[in-house]
Amino acid sequence: MPDGDSEVISETNSAKMNLRNRKSWQILSCAAVFAYSTLLVYQTFSGGAPAQEVLAEVKLSAKTYRLERNLAEDRSSVENDIHELTSEVVPTTATVKPPLTTLDDVFISVKTTKNYHTKRLPIILKTWFQLARKQIWFFTDTDDREFQTKTNGHMINTNCSSSHSRKALCCKMSVEFDTFLKTDKKWFCHFDDDNYVNVPRLVRFLGDYNFRDEWYLGKPSIQAPLEIIKKEKKVLKKIKFWFATGGAGFCLSRALALRMMPVASEGRFISTGERIRLPDDVTMGYIIEHLLKQPLTVVDQFHSHLEPMKFIRRDTIEDQISFSYAKSKDEWNVVKIDGFDESEDQYRFLSLHCFLFPYFSFCPGRR
Repeated sequence: MPDGDSEVISETNSAKMNLRNRKSWQILSCAAVFAYSTLLVYQTFSGGAPAQEVLAEVKLSAKTYRLERNLAEDRSSVENDIHELTSEVVPTTATVKPPLTTLDDVFISVKTTKNYHTKRLPIILKTWFQLARKQIWFFTDTDDREFQTKTNGHMINTNCSSSHSRKALCCKMSVEFDTFLKTDKKWFCHFDDDNYVNVPRLVRFLGDYNFRDEWYLGKPSIQAPLEIIKKEKKVLKKIKFWFATGGAGFCLSRALALRMMPVASEGRFISTGERIRLPDDVTMGYIIEHLLKQPLTVVDQFHSHLEPMKFIRRDTIEDQISFSYAKSKDEWNVVKIDGFDESEDQYRFLSLHCFLFPYFSFCPGRR
């Protein structure tokens, strides 16, 4: 059919529809007028109320209906507002939920040394470093052009000693702490170079806590609080406190880190460690638990080589945050998990990584 004919037919149909709509309205209007007239006649000849009173009642009913409708709409609006306000409150505690935590809110530091660059860093760079390339920083004791390139410039030379002495350890932790304070990150999480970190699980875990509150999150490696004798005002006192072992990792909220500044920032962490003559993770616990009176929150999902890795059940691996490894005599203390051959993966980090994130190209079935 030609386009001109189609347009004529369309316009004709539209005109017919408008005509039908006008007729419908006319019929309804006539019916309303007829009903009202009948009512007037009935009221006049039946001795009922005058037409003016009937009209007044009709107007009153309409006004009442409008008022009730407005009240219903207002009630619905108020209920919606209440729902929006209370949806941000945790029903069981009536406290505001912690702000959303994302990967970019976390500063992750890994303590290492030049003697372990080639032994320990390659497996980290191949596995969990790939999950947080912008958030992970390596703190070492020498310049290393090769690993500076491999970490995208995330190697920091602390200029501390490469020894495993108490002062050297506190020196590196001091630089880690000060570097975090210069960022805008909400969480400071420290790990060692023999740790594997389930980064997505770590971020989800931190989401349950508010960085504006003071949190010291980690896991002790001893069964009772550490006891030391310290001289205070020429009097020897016994001091007890818990500390999170650095070998399993720990996290501090920004609020707590800011309160630590007078005794821990700008090198004061080192001097504090020297006064009590204890290594870095113990000094951290001393500052937080003893000096600031902020207790350690124990997190069972952090694991160090000081505990038997074989007892971590396969069906709970996805819930864990950190893992480690160590060799005792001729036996490796590692996670028991299938995957790569032991000659290729003696630490079991490759197998662990592919179990958690099987989409990586080097994982079995993807090669």
